[in-house]
Amino acid sequence: MTTTVPGRATEEKTFVGQPRGLAHLFGVEMWERFSFYGMQAILLYYLSYSVRDGGLGIDTSTAASIVGAYGGTVYLSTIVGGWVADRLLGPERVLFWSAVVVMVGHLALSVVPGPGGVGTGLVLIALGSGGVKATATTLVGLLYSADDVRRDAGFSLFYLGINVGALVGPLLTGLAQSTVGFHLGFGLAAIGMAAGLAQYAWGRRGLAGTGREVPSPLPAAERGRWLAGLVVAVLAVVALATTGVLRAERLATVVVWVCVVVSVGYFAQLLRSSRIDRTERRRVLAFIPMFAASVAFWSLYQQQSTVVALYADDQLDRDLFGWTVPASWVQSINPVFIIALSGVFAALWTKLGRRQPATPVKFAAGTAVMGVAFLLFLPMASSTPNSAPLLGLVGVLLVFTVAELLLSPVGLSLSTKLAPAAYRTQMVALWFLSTAIGTSLAGVLAGNYTVEGQTTYFGVLGGVAIVFGVVLAVAAPGISRLMSGVR
Repeated sequence: MTTTVPGRATEEKTFVGQPRGLAHLFGVEMWERFSFYGMQAILLYYLSYSVRDGGLGIDTSTAASIVGAYGGTVYLSTIVGGWVADRLLGPERVLFWSAVVVMVGHLALSVVPGPGGVGTGLVLIALGSGGVKATATTLVGLLYSADDVRRDAGFSLFYLGINVGALVGPLLTGLAQSTVGFHLGFGLAAIGMAAGLAQYAWGRRGLAGTGREVPSPLPAAERGRWLAGLVVAVLAVVALATTGVLRAERLATVVVWVCVVVSVGYFAQLLRSSRIDRTERRRVLAFIPMFAASVAFWSLYQQQSTVVALYADDQLDRDLFGWTVPASWVQSINPVFIIALSGVFAALWTKLGRRQPATPVKFAAGTAVMGVAFLLFLPMASSTPNSAPLLGLVGVLLVFTVAELLLSPVGLSLSTKLAPAAYRTQMVALWFLSTAIGTSLAGVLAGNYTVEGQTTYFGVLGGVAIVFGVVLAVAAPGISRLMSGVR
């Protein structure tokens, strides 16, 4: 398709009205999410199921902490990927090689048995996924000019690709796990990532050099110092792990605090940098309350892989005409709604154009709606195993989806719009740090969930999120002024 784009003087070849390079980024992210969510859908069960049932027999609370810590480390790793992209290789090359690391991690999970395979696989997947996430988002942002009104719609379509993978991954890995075993499920995740890597290796030429530039090259004289720091950091982590300081049940809490410290340091660096001007500094300040809202949102939303997974296994009536639906298939409900509704939201934002709600208002609504989703668990609260209606959980996850579409793709777009020119990829990584804190916090909070206390658990967390959303809505006009013309 060839079209004339508002805000651009020349015609260009497009992908459903968007820049053509979006198709290639859509594809690699779709396959990476297939492998990521496919593996994650069965990870908690692999850790917590008994050895007789093919699992590792780890205590449920500890297993939730591991899952939360892993998820948080994925987003924490965006800092590493963003730094390498901005200072050493450029985002496009980092995307490609990060995908290679992800594939190797899934292979380790599928072929290496026991804790050794889990440790090796999760570390590699976390590092690689962090690199993919930070750079893919940056590359999407680079496809658009600053005044291109297609930007939010393009990110919504990119988000659609993410959720196509998130839908199919758990279905296939969950079926493989329930019929054959966990390692076949992990193997399918590895095959999916290999498919994504092959597709991107073929199509990366379609980006026409986008993202090959290194925005802020690291001087050669400083490389030795950074390498030494990396070696010291790795040795410190190994020492803490081998001496028992980093125990499994503490992992999520440790990742939360590491992410908080790194986030504070990152904001301080950006605000003090001589490479950003006054307007860019105001925009970084505007990003702070949205960062906090994102943490609150993800600390609830990411409990899909912990509390909701446990709820599906223990509390949900999964009987469907005499067949028991695999518990992991619940992880595909949200992507179904994302696929159905992301186009609707993209069309809505496009139609409204300049009249659409400002970003802080969208964030406030997303946070509050997420709180409402947690409150909707209350009518289904029961101590009777496998008694909660399947349609009830489907309805709750529909509300999850509405909250997600109000905040998550908008946040991805916001991080590229507010980013100082010298720190494009690292600003995206900072956005993912909010997800890292929230995801790790979801693992910490999941340790407090019990069937007996579910009413208090869902009620308190849902109420806090609603209050947070209301406060953000009140502050929205002031935040918008700080954004200095960015909506």
